[in-house]
Amino acid sequence: MPPIKPSEMIGLWQGRGIPSGHPFDGVLENLGWFGKRFPSELRADALLFRSGQHRLTPIDPARIPLRLALRFHKVGRTRPVKNLFSYLQRGLRAKGPVASLQTMSFHGVTSAAIIYDEQPIVDHLRRIDEHRMMGAMVIEGDERIYFFELERVEPPSGSARADP
Repeated sequence: MPPIKPSEMIGLWQGRGIPSGHPFDGVLENLGWFGKRFPSELRADALLFRSGQHRLTPIDPARIPLRLALRFHKVGRTRPVKNLFSYLQRGLRAKGPVASLQTMSFHGVTSAAIIYDEQPIVDHLRRIDEHRMMGAMVIEGDERIYFFELERVEPPSGSARADP
């Protein structure tokens, strides 16, 4: 897939996982994952979740115990955990962007990448078409790759409502 420049990612993107056998397959969707948002300063709300019908809440990934989530991923697909996560969103809310958009090489191609500030995670991005991107989430120390797709839902000049 062709590369993409970080500046081309500015805007709001809706995400969906691409099943590949990764432990997180279906987990984010169960928890109400919406996607990602990239303001013009090339920072990122890397984890946007739905809060009700029309609100988006940016979650701080630093507050998520990543290794524990990988180990107990099956419970992340259950209704009780979905309900608990919905309740905990307020306490997990990010106070600002939690990742940076930069260029990085992945499998020999230099393209945009989302580098998380407080977690050993990099989301490598490639272009599917003008409105869709494919992502490959790599967690340092884990050889498995979580694949996802992002589809642009809002032009770069707009903004979505987010919880205050």
